[in-house]
Amino acid sequence: MLPVTGTVQAQAWRSTGDYLRQIDVDGDGRVSRDEYIAWMSYGFDAMDRNRDGVLQASEQPGGRGKPLARITHHANLAERFARQDVDRDGFLSAKELAAPPR
Repeated sequence: MLPVTGTVQAQAWRSTGDYLRQIDVDGDGRVSRDEYIAWMSYGFDAMDRNRDGVLQASEQPGGRGKPLARITHHANLAERFARQDVDRDGFLSAKELAAPPR
């Protein structure tokens, strides 16, 4: 499973429902914006070796790139969430979660 923090481990999901249940911390059957951002931040957290909230070039793949602040990363995830939330109810259903990124 892909943890919110720590080392990312690959796993084949049996269904979108299984994936949704991993992200759905409060167990209400849908993914809130906050749950989505927390789950999708595992990569940032793993790369931010010095835990300063900014990915410096040396912490990014290939050792290059502009610094990326956690707040900017979260804003990007919020935008992605909004595009995936097709019905605009503020949550991602299993169907919306499984849809290709928009």
